[in-house]
Amino acid sequence: MAFGALAGAALTGAAPAGAVQARAVRIASGVTYEEYDIQAARGPTHIHVIRADLRDPKVRLDLLYPGAVAARAPVSQLADAQGAVAGVNGDFFNITETQHPGVEATGASVGPAIASGRALKAAVPDGQRFGPALPPGTSTRDVLGMGVDRRLRLDGLTLTGSVRSWSGRLPLAGLNQYALPVGSIGAYTSAWGSASRLRATCGTDTDRAAPCSTDTYEVTLRRGRVAATADTPGSGAIPAGTTVVVGREEGAQELRKLSLGEPVRVRQRLAATTSRVPYRFAVGGYPVLTGGVPLPGLDATTSAVRTAVGVSDDGRRLLLLAVDGAPAYRTGLTIAEVASTLRGLGAVDGFSLDGGGSSTLVAREPGGTAVTVRNHPTGGAERPVPNGIGVFSTG
Repeated sequence: MAFGALAGAALTGAAPAGAVQARAVRIASGVTYEEYDIQAARGPTHIHVIRADLRDPKVRLDLLYPGAVAARAPVSQLADAQGAVAGVNGDFFNITETQHPGVEATGASVGPAIASGRALKAAVPDGQRFGPALPPGTSTRDVLGMGVDRRLRLDGLTLTGSVRSWSGRLPLAGLNQYALPVGSIGAYTSAWGSASRLRATCGTDTDRAAPCSTDTYEVTLRRGRVAATADTPGSGAIPAGTTVVVGREEGAQELRKLSLGEPVRVRQRLAATTSRVPYRFAVGGYPVLTGGVPLPGLDATTSAVRTAVGVSDDGRRLLLLAVDGAPAYRTGLTIAEVASTLRGLGAVDGFSLDGGGSSTLVAREPGGTAVTVRNHPTGGAERPVPNGIGVFSTG
């Protein structure tokens, strides 16, 4: 890791108490990269930080993702493919399926996701998530989002929707997600990708490892009409203009009432808990800091390599943080320390993303055309991930 002196424009970011700045450089208009050595409870830790100023009209944010919800790629590949100057990994995801023999992991993320104003997916039930235990009062519906007003917010996104046919109106409880609530119906679009939809009917709302449902049904809709049905969820790419509707238990029983050729209309949207401003981008995780105050009940004992996001200046400034995974620093931070570190860096609100082997922060060198990985991933190489936060700058 090359440490250097301050370069480029002057930086005004705060630093955690006792932190030693190892490097700071302007990498693009409104975007800077910094490194710090900090002392954590279990030993020295090295952190990497990207700061982005959304007051600069040349700067924007968006979701990094590989073009499908149920797909993964390294952060550096995602950033270069979309032209980002910096970025980090995003949400926790369906990484393994050891409890369900014969069922493949989808690689899909836990929480809601919005890319370039397009709703890609909704949240799985809390009991179906991967990652550490959620802090009290948080859920899989929590997101960090940027509105069309270019302001960042911590919010929640809940799916609302329906499946309407001659038989009546059925509630829609899933959108392109790897786990559906028990007894429900979910919709899968071309945004899902080609991964099997079988995982959606495994586990329960409170037990991710529970057996897969034996009562399932799938309906394929083309041009708004029932084109095919199946007793078991299938796989393969879903063409544009086609929607696949999957039901489990009571949801499956309702879908069996549909007939071939019957007109069916599926409607869905992600409704925000607090904001009335439509979101340009959103990524799942969970809040750790609100209004400058750490959430109560944050874990203060388990240290690990982490990725997190900080927000300040009424949503107009962003900081991305990744803990270095090199052996000398691998003890990392507790979630409580993540909150305090974000606050020390000047954040008012903070949001935790996937960590461990997923933690990756990438950035270009000034004038460069491709990003490089700035931290040391714990596995020695980048882990493919389903999404991330991309920072873009035209200057």
